[in-house]
Amino acid sequence: MDKILIKNAAAIVCCNEKDDVYQNADMLIQGEKILEIGHGIHCDDAKVIDAADKFVYPGLVNTHHHFFQTFVRNLVTIDYPNMKVVEWLDHIYRIFQKIDSDVIYYSSLTAMADLVKHGCTTAFDHQYCYTVHTKKEPVDRQMEAAAQIGIRYHAGRGTNTLPRTEGSTMPDDMLETTDEFIQDTRRLIDTYHDTGAFSMRQIVIAPCQPVNCYEDTFIRSVELARETGVRLHTHLGEGENENMQQRWGMRTVDWCKRIGFMNENTWFAHCWELTDEEYKILGEYGCGISHCPSPAILGGFPILPMKKLKEYGVLLSLGCDGSATNDGSSLLDSIRTAYMMQCYHSKERGGGVPAYEILKQATINGAKTLGRNDIGSLEAGKAADLFMIDAGALELVGAVHDPRNIIGRVGLTGNVHMTMINGRVVYENGRLVTVDERQLAKEGEKICDKVLRGPCDAFHNLF
Repeated sequence: MDKILIKNAAAIVCCNEKDDVYQNADMLIQGEKILEIGHGIHCDDAKVIDAADKFVYPGLVNTHHHFFQTFVRNLVTIDYPNMKVVEWLDHIYRIFQKIDSDVIYYSSLTAMADLVKHGCTTAFDHQYCYTVHTKKEPVDRQMEAAAQIGIRYHAGRGTNTLPRTEGSTMPDDMLETTDEFIQDTRRLIDTYHDTGAFSMRQIVIAPCQPVNCYEDTFIRSVELARETGVRLHTHLGEGENENMQQRWGMRTVDWCKRIGFMNENTWFAHCWELTDEEYKILGEYGCGISHCPSPAILGGFPILPMKKLKEYGVLLSLGCDGSATNDGSSLLDSIRTAYMMQCYHSKERGGGVPAYEILKQATINGAKTLGRNDIGSLEAGKAADLFMIDAGALELVGAVHDPRNIIGRVGLTGNVHMTMINGRVVYENGRLVTVDERQLAKEGEKICDKVLRGPCDAFHNLF
């Protein structure tokens, strides 16, 4: 296998259990795996990458997103911060109903490109958009897109099964039956789920949210997860509790406990409105939370108590969330935003959370959330997933003494210098290496015009 020697890096921030930082160091890679990190490494048959003035970090791991929403960004006609949730849902689903397989493909390419350019090497997407136009193709098209970009991809096969007449917020033409969902999820597991070392694709069983599904959908998801060893994911604690109490006489955490949808293989998105006791329950069951800071701010939701969550043993990771509530796909931006949010309450909560801790949420914690022990940190034997930033730039003078905290504290949210996934450079010098992105962008714009911008009123009369 080919070898790569990253030489003379100003700093290598490992995000491992010992929080190692190597200065003026080298990294030797063979194939998809890191062989060695240290000083003065020599290898005559390796391709050398000069990393002088560069900081090297583990690739970021995104644990919650909705790629299909990428084509509804930057729409002032559906202004999420100034709408009630029910009003927003009514408007946004008028667009989502029209999404087809090609929109899934190009919107996924768009989100993946954005993620990779900002240092993300592993992405989980919660794909619950199944319309009469997409048929059962969304995850297949996303796998196609991921292979093109070269990103490590975990696909959450979502669904919505409860009609509006029974209390759901979903339009009827975006519903499936539980049988359909389980059958297609089995197909995807059989086709794509790879549990081997350095796997590039896996499947997660991810019914969209308790309020929009029959109870049986969740119960059978748990059964399938136990049978196959696949992980579970859903939305939790983002405004549904009043509805759940009316329907079931209990809050969602208790409902998930009752049906078995709470264990060490489960993580939840958001969890903004949970109580202290409910956070403790998540910790006791070994569950994780994917924190999505930007939609929390845009929606005016509470700021997660990170210090308490750590104390309670809750595994906290980081997600972008979908572009309908976050107009970009940058985990670097999420790190900065999450750090600033924690600072806002630092006085009343007994201190803030270091920016480096949030970087670890976006790396090693993300890997643990997805059940991966082969990614998330830079150390011998793990995947060569990494990104570099140029620390020699003039605007960083006076800040480079602490490479662990610089991303969140200084706000390094722009494109990275280079991204490598499984030992393969996929982005460098401002260019995606594996695709003709200009051509794909033209094709994507045509699809957006045809399927969404033309037929949907929300794209008309913008100014």
